[in-house]
Amino acid sequence: MYLRKVEVENFRLLQNVTLNLEAKTEDRSEENPSRTTVIVGRNNSGKTSLTELFRRLLEDKQPSFILADFSLSTHDNFMKAYKLYQDMEKETDQKVKEEKKKDILNQLPSIKVRLTIQYGDYDYGPLSEFIIDLNDDCKETQIEISYQLHDDKINYFFSEIDNTDIPEKFYRTIDKRISECYKSSMKAVDPNDESNQKKLESLKPDKLFNGGFINAQRGIVDVTNKDINQLGSIFGAILKSVKSDPNDTKDKDMVRGLEIEIEKVEDTINSEFKERLKTIIPNFKLFGYPGLDDPNIITDTRLNVESLMKSNTKIIYDSIYGSNLPETYSGMGVRNLIFILLKLFEFFSKYKSSETVPCVNLIFIEEPEAHLHPQMQEVFINQLDKICDEFANKYNNKIPWPVQFIITTHSSHLANQASFESIRYFHTTKKPSITQIKDLRHGLSNPENNLEKDRGFLHKYMTLTRCDLYFADKTVLIEGITERLLLRKMIQMIESENFADSPLSSQYYSIVEVGGFYAHLFMNLLDFLELPALIITDIDSIKEENGELCQVSEGKYTANPTIKKWFDNNDITPEELIKKSTSEKILSNGIHCIAYQVPEESGGICGRSFEEAFILANPQLKLTKDETAYERAKKIRKKSDFALKYLIEENSWNVPRYIKEGLHWFVKVTRANLKLPPFSAESAQPKD
Repeated sequence: MYLRKVEVENFRLLQNVTLNLEAKTEDRSEENPSRTTVIVGRNNSGKTSLTELFRRLLEDKQPSFILADFSLSTHDNFMKAYKLYQDMEKETDQKVKEEKKKDILNQLPSIKVRLTIQYGDYDYGPLSEFIIDLNDDCKETQIEISYQLHDDKINYFFSEIDNTDIPEKFYRTIDKRISECYKSSMKAVDPNDESNQKKLESLKPDKLFNGGFINAQRGIVDVTNKDINQLGSIFGAILKSVKSDPNDTKDKDMVRGLEIEIEKVEDTINSEFKERLKTIIPNFKLFGYPGLDDPNIITDTRLNVESLMKSNTKIIYDSIYGSNLPETYSGMGVRNLIFILLKLFEFFSKYKSSETVPCVNLIFIEEPEAHLHPQMQEVFINQLDKICDEFANKYNNKIPWPVQFIITTHSSHLANQASFESIRYFHTTKKPSITQIKDLRHGLSNPENNLEKDRGFLHKYMTLTRCDLYFADKTVLIEGITERLLLRKMIQMIESENFADSPLSSQYYSIVEVGGFYAHLFMNLLDFLELPALIITDIDSIKEENGELCQVSEGKYTANPTIKKWFDNNDITPEELIKKSTSEKILSNGIHCIAYQVPEESGGICGRSFEEAFILANPQLKLTKDETAYERAKKIRKKSDFALKYLIEENSWNVPRYIKEGLHWFVKVTRANLKLPPFSAESAQPKD
């Protein structure tokens, strides 16, 4: 049994999104299906909104929201609903009035979450009351949780509002009324028949779910701060789960042994300390108030094993010299890992000790990369499954723990290590800003996206190079080490010309070195992610189809597969390429552009490589009488030395024209330039 899909409406950036979750089940075709869904995306793309929504649903007895929790695009609907209410108040026909009331309720925004749970042929537990279909072949059910206006509160919600001309005052009033008039409700929905619904009186989503949240440990204290037992406090929760587990007699005996020892301490305190404590307890007669008898206060000390573990037990580390080191003496990364491991075991113990097996075991892990160096981040994502299996084998008689993880991360090391199928890419549109979710599992399997054939190469490349495509606003794909070393320098030089209101230095762009023959393999992925990209590559002129290298002026073809694919022409000539305008180098989607060598001035010599183009762009690099830029470029054996010379030693040089033109386009392009049909949630999600 697992949570297959989450649909959200009108919560913050999540105005209308569908999130499909990974689960380790038999219906996954991979050799090693994952139980982890990895959510990636730039800052403010909706990742935190998702976590906060589930926190409200699973931790609050009665989930509640404020106006700021409603998607910005829905706020205007409150005003529209109020105007409908004013029209209704003028109506005298009761039947018409009731119809108008329905229109108002439909107009008023509501926050909705629909959960699709997949189940098998066994005891359904708490899920049984949500299964309302009559189809024996159907193995899923849907639960919808809504936060909306209570029907009988509509008059009060809009009463005494006379400040619609001042939106700030109107919405301040609405904000107060939401907390008073809105309420949460839950219903079961037949996945085969939307009209077949069953309202549930009690709202207890926590009965369906086990698990919890592991927050980002940005605040783990270092040795300069006051010592706290942040890790030791988790033991109290684990101990509580052990005590309540009816099947774990061995551990229960251990806990009972602890309690017996504590009882001995209690007896000592209550017998020997009682008399001594009398001397420090004041006599109430000292107050001299009439009628106040001395109550003869005595002490009765009670110690609790859980509270001792939670509040008075600390993690310490053995020293080779016999002294003990406190928790804070371990590195913050190590403590973060220990913290995560203990929290996972706490959730596992809670699951194992539950009298009624929860339907879904769901754990959110927020930014686990905090304080971890890159290699440890990569190990973490790969070890999650092994940790779960180890818990089951060692502590639960090899009965699997059916847990699902949702990880939010800003780490390219962690994200690139995860399988493509588990990635969910969050990004936002502008005006108003709303989240769109790109499901890479669907993207890989959808023939329209052409990602399947390039999947192996892309995943291996992104893992090895640590590129951060998932977190950038835009990206530059470059040929090799020369461009990589000099590109940021060239960007600084071009920005000094003040040609753009928003310079690249204030934008988050990534630089990906893809080599001369692989840039085209990224295009389907960039297209799917709707990520603006500039591809800087070489014209790679050759004499004949057999591939003999030559100067551009002698070239008949190009050997560059990216250029040929870009213009959909395997026989395109260098002469034709040179004549292309900047607008012709932009793909039809409007957000991808290619830049390759062109003459520095009309009719001039065109370079074949970056080094040749650089020499041609800088006449001060004087050539000998019989030497060409092509020949000098061929003599450059160590391209890194060439790049470092102009990066560090030489500062007065010109950026080649083709790169300058490409960067002029790149600095201005955004997702708003996208010319493809508008994104829809359905287009990026698998069909049921």
